[in-house]
This record gives sequence, structure tokens and C-alpha cells, in this order.
Amino acid sequence: MTQLSFSLPSIPALGREDFLESSSNAEALAWIERWPDWPAQGLVLAGPAGSGKTHLAHIFAARTKARFYQGKDFSKTEVEALEGLSVVIEDCQENLDETGLFHLLNLAKESGGSVLFTAREPQARWKIVLPDLRSRLLALPLAELKPPDDALLMAVLAKLFADRQVRVGAEALAYILGRIERSFAAARDLVDRVDRQALAAKRPITVPLIREILEMRHE
Repeated sequence: MTQLSFSLPSIPALGREDFLESSSNAEALAWIERWPDWPAQGLVLAGPAGSGKTHLAHIFAARTKARFYQGKDFSKTEVEALEGLSVVIEDCQENLDETGLFHLLNLAKESGGSVLFTAREPQARWKIVLPDLRSRLLALPLAELKPPDDALLMAVLAKLFADRQVRVGAEALAYILGRIERSFAAARDLVDRVDRQALAAKRPITVPLIREILEMRHE
């Protein structure tokens, strides 16, 4: 007999004290903490899904009271209200209002605002048609988040479970670490499946349960 499991969203802790610093993200964190001493009116954070871009954006927002927008949702109609303010534009790369972003960067330069962009790829690879915007973006400093090392990935696994109010032993975490793809996205996906299965089966999260879930995936 199994227990119904409800898909309740986990709430990630996004404060500076919750950020897991390592060699893979230290440069990006240093750029955020360097604000407002940036050499330009903006900064681009680039890295794979789950690498900590949004967490860094929230640290930036806590320092600057920045307003958040998704890249695909930002338009030139928003620009006028952002004079002198800091702004976060997340998930940039394609489907962007290029005229709106160009005006935003101009406004930030003129009024002392700052713009933080996040994307999976550096700005040189974004699908930008407007030459003036492309030039402005390429002039911004770039901070890339690199793939995680073992220590960081282990800490990320522990944090992902902790965000779900679940404590998992070191043995179980080490077992996961040795058997998943070396990416934040893979860690997040497995933690979600393990938590759901543990709730449904009313079982603790141990090596045998994790082994069963990993074996199920390969059947």
C-alpha cells in the first residue's frame, strides 16, 4: 500500500549565507559583491541550468533592490519606469525585445542604474539582430559559472534535500555523487524523484531506495 504524495513546491533558500561558494562560482560571486564598482552599467552571468545564476541574482537584488524580469517578458514599455534602478533580466538568449533592452542599457548608463543579465550562454552566442544592442552587450563584463566539482555537487545535493526539509546521511549523498551526471540539473532531477518516491513509499532516504530509483531509470 502506497501513500499519496503531493507535489508541493520546495522553497529554495536564496540568501547570501545560503550560497555555496567554490572554485566553479567564486568569480561570479566576486562580481556580484563588487557592485557598484562595475566597469560598465551591467554584467552577464552565464552558466548551465541550476548552476546558481538565480541565487546570485537574488543576492544582487538584496543589495540593490533590483526588479526582476524574464527575458522573454521584458519590453520597451517597461523601460521608462526603471530610471536610476537596478534590474535583473533572467533567461536571456532568444525571443528578446531588442529595442527594449537597448533602451534599458542606455537608461542605466544615463541614470546610474545597473542591469544584471543571466543566460545559459555568454552574450556572444545570443540571437541578437540589432547591431547597437549586440555591441552594448559584448562590452559588458562576463562571469561564467563552471561545472561543479565534487565538493560543490555534494553540498548542492545536501542543500536541495534541505530545501525540502529532508535530512539525508553522508553515505546516501556519496552514493548519489558517484552515480549521477556531473551537473546541477541532474542533481535537482534526482533529488525530486527520490523525495517523491520516499514520500509515496513512506520510506527513509537511504542507499537501497536510491539504488532502486537509479535502476528504474535504466530499465
